Amino acid sequence: MQYKISEIARVVGATVSKINEMDISILLTDSRKLTNPDKTLFFALKTKNNDAHAFVPSLFGAGVRNFVVEKTLPEWNQYAGANFLVVKSTLSALQKLSAFHRSHFNIPVIGITGSNGKTIVKEWLYQLLQDDFNIVRSPRSYNSQIGVPLSVWQLDETATLGIFEAGISMPDEMDKLEPVIRPTIGILTKLGEAHQENFTSIQQKGMEKLELFANCDIIIFNEDDEIASQCMEQMILSQKTFSWSKRRRDAPLFISKIEQKNNSSLVHYSFLQIDSSIEIPFTDNASVENAITCLATMLYLHYLPKGISERMMKLESVAMRLDVLKGKKDCIIINDSYNSDFNSIKIALDFQEQRRISSSLKKVLILSDILQTGLMPKLLYKKVAEMVEESGVEKIIGIGADIMEYAGVFNIEKEFYPSTDDFIASNRWKLFRNELILLKGARKFNFERINALIEERTHETVLEVDLDAVVHNFNFYKSKLSPEVKLICMVKANAYGGGADEIAKTLQYHRCDYLAVAVAEEGISLRMQGITLPIIVLNPEVNAFEELYTNDLEPEVYNFRILDAFIKEAERHGVTNYPVHLKIDTGMHRLGFLPQQIGELIGVLQSQKGLRVKSVFSHLAASESWIFDDFTEKQIESLKKTATEIERGVAYPIYKHILNSAGIERFPNDQLDMVRLGIGLYGVSASGLSGLKNVCTLKTTILQIKEVPRRETVGYGRKEELDKDARIATIRIGYADGLDRQFGNRKGQVLINGKFAPIVGNVCMDLCMIDVTDIEAGEGDEAIIFGEQLSVIDLAKNIGTIPYEILTSVSPRVKKIYVKE
Repeated sequence: MQYKISEIARVVGATVSKINEMDISILLTDSRKLTNPDKTLFFALKTKNNDAHAFVPSLFGAGVRNFVVEKTLPEWNQYAGANFLVVKSTLSALQKLSAFHRSHFNIPVIGITGSNGKTIVKEWLYQLLQDDFNIVRSPRSYNSQIGVPLSVWQLDETATLGIFEAGISMPDEMDKLEPVIRPTIGILTKLGEAHQENFTSIQQKGMEKLELFANCDIIIFNEDDEIASQCMEQMILSQKTFSWSKRRRDAPLFISKIEQKNNSSLVHYSFLQIDSSIEIPFTDNASVENAITCLATMLYLHYLPKGISERMMKLESVAMRLDVLKGKKDCIIINDSYNSDFNSIKIALDFQEQRRISSSLKKVLILSDILQTGLMPKLLYKKVAEMVEESGVEKIIGIGADIMEYAGVFNIEKEFYPSTDDFIASNRWKLFRNELILLKGARKFNFERINALIEERTHETVLEVDLDAVVHNFNFYKSKLSPEVKLICMVKANAYGGGADEIAKTLQYHRCDYLAVAVAEEGISLRMQGITLPIIVLNPEVNAFEELYTNDLEPEVYNFRILDAFIKEAERHGVTNYPVHLKIDTGMHRLGFLPQQIGELIGVLQSQKGLRVKSVFSHLAASESWIFDDFTEKQIESLKKTATEIERGVAYPIYKHILNSAGIERFPNDQLDMVRLGIGLYGVSASGLSGLKNVCTLKTTILQIKEVPRRETVGYGRKEELDKDARIATIRIGYADGLDRQFGNRKGQVLINGKFAPIVGNVCMDLCMIDVTDIEAGEGDEAIIFGEQLSVIDLAKNIGTIPYEILTSVSPRVKKIYVKE
């Protein structure tokens, strides 16, 4: 659906001097997620850490013409054709507009609130009801003051059921979300202590949450929860509840018995004096309670017990925010530093027990101060201590002033530290061995630093990465582009071996437009490092949509198999207009849709709403070579023709790009909308262009020097016999570090004190030998494998390969050092 900007101005109560009439269908609060500027209305939200008014100029430059703002700036007067809707609060305006949109739909809407289980119940209801309804639901946990209106905005004419969750962290927030969701069916999940700090009591928070149900037809909840029941009474909502109970036989839904099996739970119940049962493929108490809530909802919607039973057994788990990692010294690490609220601790401890595959592993909990509970600290940590002991944890390491103050309530082996810095400085982490370690900390404690230390790999051989050279090369290529052309920087393969995290941070600071990686894991790693730039995943796996969506990654789509899979996953997640990049095979014949498939491709794109084409691109096969220029130009023309056909078919603008590093250097008239900078960023010109700076220098040290007489052999296999007396140095690098074995027997050389020393004998796994007979060299001296004076281009030629392989072959065990003047 779309609305006239004049109508929107009236709905949000905006002050506006003049309206340039336009149609709006997209609400944008994150400038990085711009897709279709012509139809976009940007809300310049102000938060503690950010004022989105700063993004108005860049968005106007990108084609956005409609803005909801709290102020106008003089420089905006030059933005011809722009509409600035001035309001007192951009957040309130967003909520008002979404509530207006919601009022157009006379369909059942399920509103879910509570402290725990909201997302699980929402996702399970979707699984259970999707065959009978066209469901629009909150993506993941979009339950905030911003997330709820954006979720509800997804409703369109095809929707027959809405399922939205709502969370609050402050008083008076829910009454702003109620008109946005306006649920007809309310669901209250478990009340707990999460986000309790801004409420005087759990009762106050419970009553605030129940504001969501002020205009509901029915409210579904667990009446055995005494606080929830009391809140219902006080809010005068009891008369329209459909409750379930394990205690009261005359409850609308009575749970008579729960049987725990090995891999499932059998729930016996009575409804309208008819006994029945459901079986779910889960055994934990939280899942059983969430399933019963779903059962009650389906019964209210007049589903028959037999049909419910059949669907319940097919329930699938919803991803948890826990990482299981292999640690040093035979340890296993469970990293759950997403939050540390009281209820999530129990979930994490249960998961730790599930991961205890060997009784020889000692269960250790590293726990930070617990935030957002509202409980008195002494009572809080007493409860935590009881929970920890009941879970069989053998040792606790507490980090934070609060937990340290109440160390006495823990009656197991224990250590406490005031801060993460203090724990790290103690070197206690070096003593872990054969332990199952649960890292459970609030984000402010930065437990990822502890995790990194436990996994740390050290090695004397280092790769020195010059970040100033990266910036120079970035600006060098950018200077060759037209101002409107966007620059995609390739950071796949760990930024060609240079370390994607630090290079991506540098590129982000210098306003790179896009990053590209090969696989989802690379993109996730960048997101974990705080990278917010748009990221393209060039080789996504067919089952990777969950990871892509969760981490805001934009996949390349290159065949119908992955296209169909992503369309289905987008539908399953309730996602619309998720950005994808279409790969076209214009002659390289690796990945991509063929020209004869474009008609079918357009048909598929027109028939769905989950995906939106952000760009259409192709890959040049030989742009560095003059002898293939005719072929390159044919590829470019093929891409232009195909992209235009697709753009016409989907009826919205699409970015087009085909030039790689060599293409940027050699085909300046074919930059189109975007270009992709790869090997050139790292100081290597595929076409021989001068002006770039070397980025990576691989270096090691001399371990030992010895005099070896003539006719002796050096290294494994006795491949090289010395024809004269020689001084042979052993250096700390081998093929396990990325030094190719082909460099052995004098095919390769290293730089020692400004002079070249040939590699003698076979390259070993961890070491190799060099001839320093005519070089002033000593043990401990530096040996450069490649760098400014010994380029990767020359090394590659020596063994018949390409610079890409030399750079990306550097082993992860090689330590990286980043330098910047």
